[in-house]
Amino acid sequence: MVTFSLIIPVAPGREAEILSSIRRLDYPESAYEVVVVRGTNPSANRNRGADQALGGILVFLDDDASIPTDYLQQAEAFFVKYPAVDIVGGPQLTSKEDKSFSKISWYALSSIFGAWKVSHRYSVRRTRLNVDETAVSSANLLCRKQVLARTRFDTRLFPGEDPKFIADARKAGFKIAYSPKILLYHRRRPTLGRLVQQVFTYGKTRPQKETIQETMKMPFFFVPTLFLLYLLTLGSLILIKPQLPGITLTRSNGLMGLSSTGAMVLFPLMSYLLSAVFFSIYDAAKNRDHKALFILPFIYPAIHLSYGSGMLWGYIRKIKFGRVTGIQRH
Repeated sequence: MVTFSLIIPVAPGREAEILSSIRRLDYPESAYEVVVVRGTNPSANRNRGADQALGGILVFLDDDASIPTDYLQQAEAFFVKYPAVDIVGGPQLTSKEDKSFSKISWYALSSIFGAWKVSHRYSVRRTRLNVDETAVSSANLLCRKQVLARTRFDTRLFPGEDPKFIADARKAGFKIAYSPKILLYHRRRPTLGRLVQQVFTYGKTRPQKETIQETMKMPFFFVPTLFLLYLLTLGSLILIKPQLPGITLTRSNGLMGLSSTGAMVLFPLMSYLLSAVFFSIYDAAKNRDHKALFILPFIYPAIHLSYGSGMLWGYIRKIKFGRVTGIQRH
């Protein structure tokens, strides 16, 4: 009898790299099946895979990932221990084959400073039995089949379809958990440009996924956009008036320093730069990678500003198309 259905959405022209690690699973072959669904829409692929699946537990996996040999054993043990849980996800760690930049970008994504609550998706934390979209994603997600009978992946969104799926499932009353033992190794973007493009798209999709009132329930998502607007305002004022009152240096008792107004104006920027330096040292030491110390100071702002600009662009598009509170179709 099939217990697990491993559903892998694959875009045209891509290979399902994860199949090689699935073949090495230490689990009875008769107890699981693999459903590969090809198509241009990942959400539609997942929904079609769920409809075709024979297993009672649907396992959604990304095609460019790998899983350890005890993956299904850990999944089975979790559902036996917590029968009330409907959905469980686990961390997506970086692939063991990833090179320096990819690994260091993962350090940033798994850092509290780099991704705040979303860092839970990328790091091993304690088991939690009541989580939201910040802790799990469709790259590594297991659902009881009845969940997909009531909640579907939104085919109008990509990316951002999995946070909406999790949010919809929570609204429907399903119990969602995070398990550090159900882990997966995922490839990261190999260059800074590719990472910026990815995170910009995440930010752009947030306004499409939900209303601004819903986002306000998780206000930390606004922080990158607010910081970006602060930098744009500061830069514009300095360009308009290079000797901006309050930022010019003052002399007191023979010493040079900023005026009190200037210190207040520059306080957010200086606090951010100091935090970036501190967390670069901390995360480099935590991961025992001295190279990260010189790269993380550039990755943190790249993540924050690309997400902030993407989110800002998403709201501009919603206003342009007259959909300030609804989901934009595309």
